[in-house]
Amino acid sequence: MPHATTLAAIDLGSNSFRLEIGSYEHLQIQRVEYLKETVRQGNGLDDERNLTPEAMERGWACLARFGERLRGFDPQRVRAVATQTLREARNREAFVQRGSELLGFPIDVISGEDEARLIYRGVVSQLPMSDERRLVMDIGGRSTEFVLGHGVQAEALASYRIGSVAWSMRYFPQGVLTAEAFANAELAARAVLDEALDTFRPGSWDCAYASAGTANAVGEVLIANGRSQGVIDRDGLDWLLQQLLRAQTMDRIRLEGMREDRRPMLAGGISIMRAAFDLLGIDSMQIAQGALRQGVLHDLIDADLPTGDLRTASVQALANRFAVETAHGRHVADTAQHLWREMTGSTQPQHHLLEWAGLLHEVGQRINRSDYHRHSAYILQYSGAKGFAEDELLHLALLVLGHRGKLKKVEDFISQAPGAMELLALRLAVILCHARQAPQLQGMQLLRRGASFTLRAPAHWSQQFPQSAHLLAEEAEAWSRTPWKLQLLLD
Repeated sequence: MPHATTLAAIDLGSNSFRLEIGSYEHLQIQRVEYLKETVRQGNGLDDERNLTPEAMERGWACLARFGERLRGFDPQRVRAVATQTLREARNREAFVQRGSELLGFPIDVISGEDEARLIYRGVVSQLPMSDERRLVMDIGGRSTEFVLGHGVQAEALASYRIGSVAWSMRYFPQGVLTAEAFANAELAARAVLDEALDTFRPGSWDCAYASAGTANAVGEVLIANGRSQGVIDRDGLDWLLQQLLRAQTMDRIRLEGMREDRRPMLAGGISIMRAAFDLLGIDSMQIAQGALRQGVLHDLIDADLPTGDLRTASVQALANRFAVETAHGRHVADTAQHLWREMTGSTQPQHHLLEWAGLLHEVGQRINRSDYHRHSAYILQYSGAKGFAEDELLHLALLVLGHRGKLKKVEDFISQAPGAMELLALRLAVILCHARQAPQLQGMQLLRRGASFTLRAPAHWSQQFPQSAHLLAEEAEAWSRTPWKLQLLLD
């Protein structure tokens, strides 16, 4: 990546939406601008786990403002990630589609584990180089992430559906603060986090760090009241609990360092943090400077380095694990991308998802050669491959599922032109590579006009490749039963 490159990370959290713009120069990221808006989407899930119209409008309005600031940014230098609230929301697709349009960039709803990975990356990016064993805890609005790592390498990741916003709403309704409510909230939090003991055993880290939301809210109050210098400990949490009990209600909390936007989620966050301290035997945690958005920025840097893209590494790991024939996968991937560029007229050197689908389309053969495409799709969708958003894995899975056989099983995917073109390119590539050799593509053209595709081959091609011509005829028949048409001009 050239120096002085501008990057942007958008974090769509349950409590706040954040935009971090940084300049990458001399192997460091310097903050250019930071915008934060409290949208409280975590409060906007109804009993059916749908975002209310009001919650969606608040989020869209914020994204529209962020989008204005990001106009003209290189799409390869911007990433927007959404976390637990949108993971839970049943109507998330409607929000994400409109939100992506307003923002001007696609929104990725990332998995809990990928969120944990990015949090760890962001935290360690702000720490000095060290081989210490690190525990990182991030209590967000509707989820809590734990990461155990060694130096810069995350080794164990976990995400739990428990957060400051959700716990405040559930155990402190109307903002009433009582000893009984805190006791119930902490007991419930320990029950949810109990399984963390299996992985995050006391003594398995040298230093513990608390990141983002609750950590910052607690830390700022403790520092402002002379109770701490960048550290959260048991005494500080006990003191803060007593201050909240004296206030009796959230709206009566009067503490130095207490920001208004953090007031409604403080009680739930403290309950979860106290439960985690007790459960994992934590005496103190340093307040981390890095967070999810810094992790996203560093991922954007890595994605531009040949050996640094986690997704590429994950694809290679899956190919190795399931003994994929690499040469054949490369032939299919390159052929699919060539055909896609022919069809779209794109000058884009790589279509990464199409490339990865080609490389991994046979990943399921190790399980069973019969209907292997279904096994391949299942593996890709549920692999939890590092670096991928859930929507990216689903996209890969649908491409691989549809690369052979009838098209009805992916009719929703091919209902729009982008999906149809990607899948057609992949299916044709598999046919042209059926002999498990790089195909002869010179003189071959693939064109699109409306809902019709035309594949034109050079003179005498069908006589030279009769089996390929036969398979292509079957492919044209398969597409005839869809809203799309494939016309063959084979001599």
